[in-house]
Amino acid sequence: MRKFNVVIVDDEDFHVKILRDSLSKYDSIQITGEAETPTTAKKVILAQRPDLLFLDVELPGTTGLELLREMRDQIDWSMQVVFYTSYEKYLLEALRSSAFDYLLKPFDADDLNVVMSRFFEYAQSNRTSLSFRSSLSQLLPGDSTFMVATITGFQILHLEQIGFFTYVNERKQWAVHLSDQSQQFLRRHTNSKDILNHSSSFVAISQNQIINISYLAMIQGKQCKLYPPFDWANDLTISRAYFSALQEKFSFI
Repeated sequence: MRKFNVVIVDDEDFHVKILRDSLSKYDSIQITGEAETPTTAKKVILAQRPDLLFLDVELPGTTGLELLREMRDQIDWSMQVVFYTSYEKYLLEALRSSAFDYLLKPFDADDLNVVMSRFFEYAQSNRTSLSFRSSLSQLLPGDSTFMVATITGFQILHLEQIGFFTYVNERKQWAVHLSDQSQQFLRRHTNSKDILNHSSSFVAISQNQIINISYLAMIQGKQCKLYPPFDWANDLTISRAYFSALQEKFSFI
């Protein structure tokens, strides 16, 4: 009987133990690695080259999807991924349309059996032509697509949907302003560095405001004027501390 290597990435020991014990009931499954942090996860995945990866959606300082994005050029073998999450609304439709799967916390034996049956069916069909990178591109078709953690879970956004971010002092959290004129509050642990690291198009104009430079139409005095559909925003002010850096970055003349 062929043995399939499995790696579990989750920062909660309790959930790791439950998943480990549940997977031990499958004779063809051998757990060859576990990791709690993104740094350790990368090392374990590359060392063990798992056939199946159970990946927690929310990891310390990042997300499971961002971890996969960072590793996509290093994963050159056929690896199936099961996102392991407690957020019921998280990307379920997107995952169904890609080669990835999901398992909701807490799960029961029937839930896991459905996921494992899909995996075994996939493995037996020898569909190795569908690479990990192909699977990831189905879920995130392009570098301008990424996932943000909101207060209700996670949401996939395209760069062109985002006009700017503001820090709301009353709530002590950042909000992202979208092209449909709605806003989503990000999770409380999100800081400006997290946002700026998502894309080079995001530029801080003050301590409490970050704009998508792709929509910057002009600067009048210290006011940033954006292209539609964000031309309604009239309070995007460049602070003195940030103006010099902005001027240097874009070589104003």
